[in-house]
Amino acid sequence: MQWLSKNVSETQIKLRDRLWLYVFSAVVLFLLIVPSLVVIPMSFSASQYLEFPPKEWSLRWYENYFFSWKVENGFNDWMAATWTSIKVAVLTIFVATPVGTMAAYGLINSDNRLRNMLFPIMISPIMVPVILVAIGLFYFFVQFKMVNSILGLVLGHSLVAMPLVLIIVLSALQNYDMNQEKVARSLGATRIRAFFEITLPQIKFSIISACLISFLTSFDEVIISLFVSGGDNSTITRSMFLALRDQIDPTIAAISTILILISSGLLVATQLLKRQSE
Repeated sequence: MQWLSKNVSETQIKLRDRLWLYVFSAVVLFLLIVPSLVVIPMSFSASQYLEFPPKEWSLRWYENYFFSWKVENGFNDWMAATWTSIKVAVLTIFVATPVGTMAAYGLINSDNRLRNMLFPIMISPIMVPVILVAIGLFYFFVQFKMVNSILGLVLGHSLVAMPLVLIIVLSALQNYDMNQEKVARSLGATRIRAFFEITLPQIKFSIISACLISFLTSFDEVIISLFVSGGDNSTITRSMFLALRDQIDPTIAAISTILILISSGLLVATQLLKRQSE
């Protein structure tokens, strides 16, 4: 057991002193990951119902998802809902990322007192229960006939994505020397030109990460979609919720597996970009 006495850091902390932390982290990771991984074998079940562990293996639910456009029942048109989610997520990037970046740039150039006052307000959409945000958006959009519209979905998803963009870009700007931009402006460059030619290239990886997070936030969003989307503009997450509530369609297990792969891939890409930006 001499390995427990091995130093794990320059501060001479012994491995046994951190053993409880490693055990706790392993338990937390187990509780977070295992429930998601259970969905994967369920998606290959041949049963008509969600079954774990599967008694028989089949790809029928993946076929039902990818070829759902051949089904006459419009409720099962998963690909149409997926296409709606992709469109909304891409449009959310083009709304949330520029607005969140401008907000972060404005905060970094403000005095500390104003910044400390505005920052909690700007990130409030992710601080309050999302159900409250969804209800407020629903009654607001009803007045402008934006319920069940792509525009309503994009604005709603952008509202919860912008605070995340703000946090990511603001963190990058705090580690960036703003004096470089001031030097460019002292040499005659306008603020806009100095930002695009000096500041933006140095925080570009954070901007790309913010784009990926915006896409992921929109694509995985459920609550706002339940209130705002519907009809021909139903998102994939809303369709999954309705299928789980009404008929427990095992297709949702196949879709969940695909979403897990997409989300994991985007998160890995985000971390790789973060490392390159450091």
